Parts: sequence; C-alpha cells; structure tokens
Amino acid sequence: MKKKVISPNYLEKIPEINGIGWRLMADGNVELEVENKGFFNRLAQKFFHKPKISFIKLDAYGSFVWQQIDGKRSLIEIGRILGEEHEGATEKLYERLSVFFEVLKQNGYIRWK
Repeated sequence: MKKKVISPNYLEKIPEINGIGWRLMADGNVELEVENKGFFNRLAQKFFHKPKISFIKLDAYGSFVWQQIDGKRSLIEIGRILGEEHEGATEKLYERLSVFFEVLKQNGYIRWK
C-alpha cells in the first residue's frame, strides 16, 4: 500500500469557520447546525418532512479540534495542541487531521484563510 505524503504547505494552511452555527453541549462535545438549502432540500422538506436544519454531533477529538479553529492557528499548531491535550491522538496525527479538515472543507463548514 502506498503511503500518502502530506505537503508542508498544506499543514501551514489556516482554517476558519465558514458561517456554520455551533454550540458546546453539556458533555463537552460540539454540535454543528447546518441549514439544508437548495431546491432539492426544499422539496424534501415540503414533501418528505425533512428538517430545515440538521444537527451534526462531533466526537471528542473532532470537538476539540473544532474549538481550536479561530482563523489564526495553522494545522501544525492545532495538531500540536491536540497531541498535548490527548496523548492517544498522536498516532498518525497529521494524516488524520488533514483528512478531517478535507471533509470539513468539502462540506463547506470551513474555508482556508
């Protein structure tokens, strides 16, 4: 299996939240509030009674990382803070962190500064 190489330039990117509402739950995890927009979502809301807002609950690591996104910290800094706070997260830290941020970016939850 081929090992994925992460570019140092990618790790220097600075993420910022892209207008997504979120809240900190009682258990310490983050819940994202995503509005379902667009023509097909409106049809689904009207005919199939789908919700206008979806709530996405992040796990402990995702919640911790989400709270570190301030538009000033790079992925390197966020990874360093995550490694210091959660010792179990250090195995393949930056590979997992880059995948997590790519998913956030693809869904439009963050943008690169």
